[in-house]
Amino acid sequence: MAKHLTKRELDLMAVVWKKGSATVGEVLESMGNEITYSTVMTIFRTLEGKGHVRHQQEGRAFRFFALTGPEDVGESALSRLLDKVYSGSRELLVSRLISSEDISADELKKIRQQLDERIKEVGK
Repeated sequence: MAKHLTKRELDLMAVVWKKGSATVGEVLESMGNEITYSTVMTIFRTLEGKGHVRHQQEGRAFRFFALTGPEDVGESALSRLLDKVYSGSRELLVSRLISSEDISADELKKIRQQLDERIKEVGK
């Protein structure tokens, strides 16, 4: 199953992941009605065709459930970002992530702890 999602597909999947499931109306409400009902329905049909969601009839509406988790899609997106934006350099990617001005000292400490643990794993 292809894990690549377009920006809009990812927007809809984010709502489904956050809520556990969602109707078209719930997606529209979550997204501030920035897209139309028919567009959301078309995207859900596409996502269903790709195997990312399934639906269940709920009254007159369809309720959509995720079949693909954020970790699966995230891995694919991160891999594309690493290859296309950072030329495969994990060092550049991590450097960019931690150079953000709004990152807290606590978050940096947690990242350092994870890096230290990973270094120990690789060094074995």
